[in-house]
Amino acid sequence: MTVQKEFPVGSLVRARGREWVVLPDSDDAVLVVRPLGGGDADVAGVLRGIEQIESASFPPPRPDDLGDDRSARLLRDALRIGFRSSGGPFRSLAGLAVEPRPYQLVPLLLALRQETVRLLIADDVGVGKTVEAGLVAAELLAQGSARGLTVVCPPSLAEQWREELSTKFGMQPELVLRGTVSRLERGLEYGQSIFERYPVTVVSTDFIKADRRRDDFLRAAPDLVIVDEAHASVTDDAGRGTRGRTQRYRLLLELADDPARHLILVTATPHSGNEGSFRNLVGLLDPELKTADLRQERARALLATHMVQRRRADIRHYVNADTKFPSDRTTRERAYKLSPQYRALFDDVLAYVRGRVQDRTGTQLEQRVRWWSALSLLRTLASSPAAAAATLEVRASAAGAESIDAADALGAADVLDSADDDALDGADAVPGAIAADDETAESRESRILRAFRKRALAMPVDEDVKLSTLVTTLNGLLKDGFHPVVFCRFIQTAEYVTEHLRQKLRGVTIEVVTGTLAPDDRAARVTQLSEAAHGAPKVLVATDCLSEGINLQRDFQAVVHYDLAWNPTRHEQREGRVDRFGQPAETVRAVTIYGEDTGIDGIVLDVLLRKHEAIRRDLGVSVPVPSQSDQVLSALVEGVLLRGRESEQLALDIEGRGEADQLEEEWRSTAEQEKQSRTRFAQRSIHEAEVMREVQAARQALGSPDDVDAFVRAALHELGADLWTAEYGFRVELAGLPVGLRDALGRTESQIDFYRDLPAPRAASVLFRTDPRVTALARYTLDAALDDALPPENRPARRCGVITSAEIEQPTVALLTRFRIHVTLPGRNVTETHVAEEARVLAFTGPPTAPNWLGQDAVEQLLDSRPTANIPEDVARNMIGHVLDALPDMTPLLNEQAQAIAEELREAHIRVRTAARGERAGALGVRGLEVRPQLPVDILGVYVYRPAGGQR
Repeated sequence: MTVQKEFPVGSLVRARGREWVVLPDSDDAVLVVRPLGGGDADVAGVLRGIEQIESASFPPPRPDDLGDDRSARLLRDALRIGFRSSGGPFRSLAGLAVEPRPYQLVPLLLALRQETVRLLIADDVGVGKTVEAGLVAAELLAQGSARGLTVVCPPSLAEQWREELSTKFGMQPELVLRGTVSRLERGLEYGQSIFERYPVTVVSTDFIKADRRRDDFLRAAPDLVIVDEAHASVTDDAGRGTRGRTQRYRLLLELADDPARHLILVTATPHSGNEGSFRNLVGLLDPELKTADLRQERARALLATHMVQRRRADIRHYVNADTKFPSDRTTRERAYKLSPQYRALFDDVLAYVRGRVQDRTGTQLEQRVRWWSALSLLRTLASSPAAAAATLEVRASAAGAESIDAADALGAADVLDSADDDALDGADAVPGAIAADDETAESRESRILRAFRKRALAMPVDEDVKLSTLVTTLNGLLKDGFHPVVFCRFIQTAEYVTEHLRQKLRGVTIEVVTGTLAPDDRAARVTQLSEAAHGAPKVLVATDCLSEGINLQRDFQAVVHYDLAWNPTRHEQREGRVDRFGQPAETVRAVTIYGEDTGIDGIVLDVLLRKHEAIRRDLGVSVPVPSQSDQVLSALVEGVLLRGRESEQLALDIEGRGEADQLEEEWRSTAEQEKQSRTRFAQRSIHEAEVMREVQAARQALGSPDDVDAFVRAALHELGADLWTAEYGFRVELAGLPVGLRDALGRTESQIDFYRDLPAPRAASVLFRTDPRVTALARYTLDAALDDALPPENRPARRCGVITSAEIEQPTVALLTRFRIHVTLPGRNVTETHVAEEARVLAFTGPPTAPNWLGQDAVEQLLDSRPTANIPEDVARNMIGHVLDALPDMTPLLNEQAQAIAEELREAHIRVRTAARGERAGALGVRGLEVRPQLPVDILGVYVYRPAGGQR
């Protein structure tokens, strides 16, 4: 006898003391099963012939298992909320540990309309593009349309992607970075690639772009690739860009050349004014878009099938679902003047540097090395005495260059915060200030530099006006209830600031995170700070290693720029750590501290940072600074150094002002183009009504956030827990709960906070259906209702009930049913069958042998009716008994209902996949799609609704 005959796919079996659903991967030796209500993580193999396996079915409810309207609702909600595999068109949705906002479903709907997904997600900074891309990836993997996933991203974002995929989407990604690749390769078989061994990976763009690594990746790359910060991986038509950008673009081109590969591009700035780069970017989605006239409606319509681009204002109240963004970001500047002792050191260093820059001896290469060495020294001196002392011990990276261009590239990477530098790891190290000819121990330059270092180290902390300005700023923010993040440019500055803040800010928890920590340790350090403070005042000091990759909005509401970034994008990244989706504060603050009499701070502030803020404020968009900003900034700084003290004022000279004005003009033009792009290419192919229909269908099948809230409160109350309502949700005391439930909720916990929405503290739970504690409560409630051996006080839900209500016009019977659904999805390579579950309430009037079935709206109205009277228990038991006696005769009618529901689900699958492809293309896209029920239908609850007044 084969497995299929004895235990058909989708049938119920009992093994290991519980009921399971048989899955398609079963064979004659092993039965692959999933517990009822469980997800993919709960799948197990049961050995036939060794373990005891028997067919299982649910006994009908008993007439004496009577409850009321409240216990009926609990059973219904426990059943829906406990599902991890729904029969609807979104196969992954039931098993995700995240509650997607309606607007986040738009990219998913767009992706499901493409046979091979080519998608550009270009929403604003901080709206959740990682979640949107993750939803698409999770669905493609769940359907079998993709077999593996690689996320290609800057190294600073790798840990964030690993965390998101792991905690929200149930994946187990491996990080493929320079520091991890040796360990991963040690476990490979001969000739095997990392990407063949590990189905889900997160890989550094800079690591994988190199020729040797790229070829191996292209050979073994999975059929689904997400590219984050995609705009930094394309060049324009002239091929302008760094060698690294060119290598990245070549990698994307070769990935896109495979017509069967799903490719999801993610960026907040797809256009940024460079038309050639934008066309190359969208050309990865469809080659036609690279040359199409995007002014024409047909071309824009084609792009709209591949691109999602929305601002915060577009989605803040999308389909009437509020999304939590800060309503305002207030920015201010705090100026300081150097103390007399530090001023003297700065003037002496400036005079030395000016002499070095004006020295025309030696080769042009040697002159450029001296220039970058001088700029490094000035920048670190403006940061802190600690950074200045450190840079006076380090040889300039440009000193090892073999050409002027190489020296400029190395120097710019160290000093100018280049916009093309997407590798923030290591970017917080001090640049070297020692040129090649300064290394002789007895040279005049060496003696001067050692003297400068000695003076910097001897600088009294009490005379550091910049540091005292920071202390005053932080005291103001803390007094107003803000928890700030202080961003420094260099490791030594961050450590120096932290040491002295701990002395100055009593009663404030202060921690520091720099590039000296591994990415995992950085996240752990932030977590430790948040947990140690417990809502008390706290300050996080960090370098730009945290300006990407770790979101801080849950615990911090303000950013202080202790050091100016010489690139406005870096400033925007810093502030974007707190100004993003999930920030509970209505207002976030950003404070920029700058030296009023250092000269260079004034240039950076005037030419770059203030202009960036003005453009963002005036036009409502943030775009990267034009590529020539480095040259303009260098020229202006060099002008200060070459012309002498008369050029040290904040006001630029006429020549400098002209260069700065030209830069601003191009910058504003770029921003205008980006603004027009967002209007021209805004998402219009998915309409709000379509999204709302799918959201409502999912909530009907799985439960809405309001359903989850009501269920958790009611179930805990019925089980004897004490609840206290709070602004964020409620707190529950676990004492008195059944032991089994307490173990599931957290044996060591005495109380738990339940939050209505994110963000929430790490020890708290969120009222999402996939929260582990919500899941545990749903499973306990359902299992307890089916366990007749439990005492009544441990069974908050009941399988039968009679509800009398003045809102009922005629007697009606409601059946709480569970359907096991076979969903066969046609894939590009193979057709896969899944077994899903659906909970439905079927209601009818009239006799059970000839029922008049109610439509869904009428069923919902019935379930919403309020009980208005009690009924004697013996009468209720008699009424329920008559219905239960008739259930066997209803089997054919229930089978018909099951077939109708299966057809309804099939139509939903077709609707989601074909709306944008036309009837003919849609029919081809769903050929082989099949949805059928596994019979018989499980009847978990029977409830009679009767009118008040005695009609029976």
